[in-house]
Amino acid sequence: MRTNFGVKPWVYPQPVLMIGTYDEDEKPNVMNAAWGGQYDANLVMLCLSEHKTTRNIRLKKAFTVSFATAETVIPCDYVGIVSANTEPDKMEKAGFTVTKSELVDAPIINELPLTLECRLLKFNEDGNVIGEIVNVSADERILDADGNVDYKKLDAIVFDPTSASYIRLGDQVGKAFSDGAKLK
Repeated sequence: MRTNFGVKPWVYPQPVLMIGTYDEDEKPNVMNAAWGGQYDANLVMLCLSEHKTTRNIRLKKAFTVSFATAETVIPCDYVGIVSANTEPDKMEKAGFTVTKSELVDAPIINELPLTLECRLLKFNEDGNVIGEIVNVSADERILDADGNVDYKKLDAIVFDPTSASYIRLGDQVGKAFSDGAKLK
């Protein structure tokens, strides 16, 4: 038996993406965006309505995408519900500090340990932002002994649109590109 819900924005789970930009005065800004993800091997796509962030992306032709974590859930939610247009000190109130990316004209949020540094490719006809990933930077505290990102140390959260909740990612349940080979 199944239950029909009609049309809902329930792609599940949704990463909690933190979009970092600079404005015309080099003031950093970050917003929380649930609708976005990998578009190709080296591309990301973000579904953003008109915000200060989208204006900044058009201006600077660059942005960063970081991942919200369980440790940063409160400030990450805060910057998603408060606009820099009406709260110019939202970064400071959130407790976020930045380092300027060496590769794109956008801020890396120091408190968010995994960041995609992106160059704007285009805004498509729907207003979606498509960016090229030019670098991925990770804080050493989330790396394993082999120098790879350890998802448990990252402790990323996802957005559950069915309950408007943030959820911590769980345990590994399989190995991609190999478990299915058992059925060959």
